[in-house]
Amino acid sequence: MPVPILKQGEVLIASVQSNLNDHDLMQLRDDIAEKVGRFKSRGVVLDVSVFDVMDSFATRTMRVIAETARLRGAETVIVGIQPDVAIAMVQLGLTLDGILTALDFEEGLELLTSSMNGKRQSGD
Repeated sequence: MPVPILKQGEVLIASVQSNLNDHDLMQLRDDIAEKVGRFKSRGVVLDVSVFDVMDSFATRTMRVIAETARLRGAETVIVGIQPDVAIAMVQLGLTLDGILTALDFEEGLELLTSSMNGKRQSGD
């Protein structure tokens, strides 16, 4: 099932509506990479609050999405990781090191905006 990706100013918002299979995750990766360039986006908010599990493939794909967006000029924040999912990820040694995360969309958008403004001021 395709994930809707909305554009709001310089930010793309991808809100996952259901658990995704591996093919859907790869499609999301490709769609975000393409849209960051097409819309010259400076940020991506990726809402994964519907995930009831994040296995190693899903976690690796989230890292790839964030790193790919960063290489294309956009910062990514992943929002909505559920408590049980976070606990399972820690127990399995799965990390999102170096990737911004937030509890919910509002906090994520605030964190992303702050990060984007900090980069502008530092000349990056």
